[in-house]
Amino acid sequence: MSGDDRSATARVATARILVVEDDAKIASLLVDYLRNAGYEAASVGDGLAAVASVRAAPPAAVLLDVMLPGLDGIEVCRELRRFSRVPVMMITARVDEIDRLLGLDTGADDYVCKPFSPREVVARVRALLRRAAAGSGDAPCAAAAWAIDADAQQVRWRGRPLPLTPVEYRLLSRLLAQPGRVFARAQLLDAVHETFHDVSDRAIDSHVKNIRRKLDDAEPGVAVIESVYGVGYRFDAPD
Repeated sequence: MSGDDRSATARVATARILVVEDDAKIASLLVDYLRNAGYEAASVGDGLAAVASVRAAPPAAVLLDVMLPGLDGIEVCRELRRFSRVPVMMITARVDEIDRLLGLDTGADDYVCKPFSPREVVARVRALLRRAAAGSGDAPCAAAAWAIDADAQQVRWRGRPLPLTPVEYRLLSRLLAQPGRVFARAQLLDAVHETFHDVSDRAIDSHVKNIRRKLDDAEPGVAVIESVYGVGYRFDAPD
């Protein structure tokens, strides 16, 4: 391992992870596994405390249970996205597709369903942190009217930032980077969710629908994401 790799590993290993879980046994289990993996970890048991904790001391990532007292995980994620881009992984026993997509539309970056393997959770946290670290620096964009600000995790259309969730940002950035290229749904799913094995690639359709709506809100009539029947999507740069 090179010196740069060891330095990067050390930086990741000291990251602080916030576990938001009202089941004390599950919270303790996750905290123990995260600490054994070299992370700093702390837990809170309700949604309001989670929002306050992220405001007071922003963590490197949040593990967020959906079913919480007071303010549930979906509402917590919505609230966090009003002021923070912290990576969020939802934890839930509700496995139907609607709940899963609802969580993603609020800004969640990944999902894991109960019962889960604590080792898998740690691996997914590691992947979240890698993706966040890879987002630093400027990204190329071939369309002059568009700009990708990787540091701010924003895509700008004619200088105006679009209100994208983290998943939508990664999806649109991937399309923008290679105008005219057709991406299969599975390729786009791989690009935005490294370890998201239990989600259908049709989830991409939901994200594209949301991005199109936000583009139309920014400037009615802008249509740059084209559907390719039976395959996926491509970005067509406007003139």
